[in-house]
Amino acid sequence: MKALFDAIRTIKNSALTLADVALVNAALAAPAPAAAMKTSAKGVALMHEFEGCRLNAYPDPGSRDGAPWTIGWGSTGPGIAKGVTWTQKQADARFVSDLVTYERGVQTALEGAPVTQDQFDALVSFSYNVGTQALRTSTLARMHRAGDYVGAKAQFARWDKNDGKKMAGLARRRAAEAELYG
Repeated sequence: MKALFDAIRTIKNSALTLADVALVNAALAAPAPAAAMKTSAKGVALMHEFEGCRLNAYPDPGSRDGAPWTIGWGSTGPGIAKGVTWTQKQADARFVSDLVTYERGVQTALEGAPVTQDQFDALVSFSYNVGTQALRTSTLARMHRAGDYVGAKAQFARWDKNDGKKMAGLARRRAAEAELYG
């Protein structure tokens, strides 16, 4: 941080006033556009905590028909079915690849609205679980885009069901995401 203030003093060619320091501090604390963000270690840890890592494919425990089949750190999609087994390396690589997809989905859903790192992490975790289309069309995203962060935070709790059935694990996850969101 000192290097930044030294550089500003050099550019300005004079000492910084208290007002200058306050402006720089405010700029540093301002939410960044989502397009510039990546999920932090805290966000990854949250997803890993709730997804867990299983190296043998398993049916979705909360859905009536078991779909979608899941493996690794919560990965779903083509090629994931009963009998599929991965190595830890495969699970980790797929998580990294999937994460990029969900980060882009959050960036798209926010339409350039400012977002803090914690908000971004919570939204990526949410999207990783419910899908990017669900986030994009949600009241949660609409409220965030409008700057109603209190209202957006309250929306997490509404997403605690699978196939219409309230799930304790989803309620815990949504509470953790809402807490991180702030």
